[in-house]
Amino acid sequence: MAEVSIQALFDRNVDWAIAKTRQEPGYFRRLSALQEPRFLWIGCSDSRVPANEIVGLDPGELFVHRNIANVMHTGDLNLLSVIEFAVEALGVEDIIVCGHYGCGGVRRALARQTGALVDHWLAPVVEVYERERARFDAGASDEARLNLLCELNVEAQVERVAHTPIVRAAWATGRTLRIHGWIYGLKDGLVRDLGVSRDGPDKAQAEQALLDPGPVDDWSEHVHASALRLLGGKAACGCDAAGDLRSEGVQ
Repeated sequence: MAEVSIQALFDRNVDWAIAKTRQEPGYFRRLSALQEPRFLWIGCSDSRVPANEIVGLDPGELFVHRNIANVMHTGDLNLLSVIEFAVEALGVEDIIVCGHYGCGGVRRALARQTGALVDHWLAPVVEVYERERARFDAGASDEARLNLLCELNVEAQVERVAHTPIVRAAWATGRTLRIHGWIYGLKDGLVRDLGVSRDGPDKAQAEQALLDPGPVDDWSEHVHASALRLLGGKAACGCDAAGDLRSEGVQ
């Protein structure tokens, strides 16, 4: 691949803008006027997985968050804020968690490498491997084992998204909100549905939501405030949820 300079990026931007304008004269005016994406995409930072392009959508049609190995950390205020804005402000009804085969982050987690900050980030992926270790055939190829963990990681992150306070609150109020688990193949460019979609809380989660409208394992003020606001200031049980939180020391 030919080396591209920083200045060349500006030149390419001009070429791209001109081409877009020729193709559709009102393109940028239309794009700047409104943002109405129907989908939230939670994917990997890998530069070979451009979210809009692989599903054939233009800018403005897909709200995107990306991180290493498409991990949903329950204390990640960045991702939680993205989910909150997508659901509450943009009215998104479909959240797509999309991993990809051959993921470098998942490969590092599978190898159990340690000593770098990224290894802390990948801890949930390591946990998936430890929990599902029996499903890994010792005689399988390295690629097969890696790709299995890529799939299991997507499934796990779908569940983590489903347990966020924003999603739980949306479901508690009857909102239509679906979470999908997909995986992208670098070798063929195709997206595959892993069949792990969620469109509501499971029984245990629904029962827990009656008692606790906040997050499962992250008790930050910001996240609790968001959940309470989405629930209209009341827990599903009808009690004063804000008062309950104050009694626990959350102001």
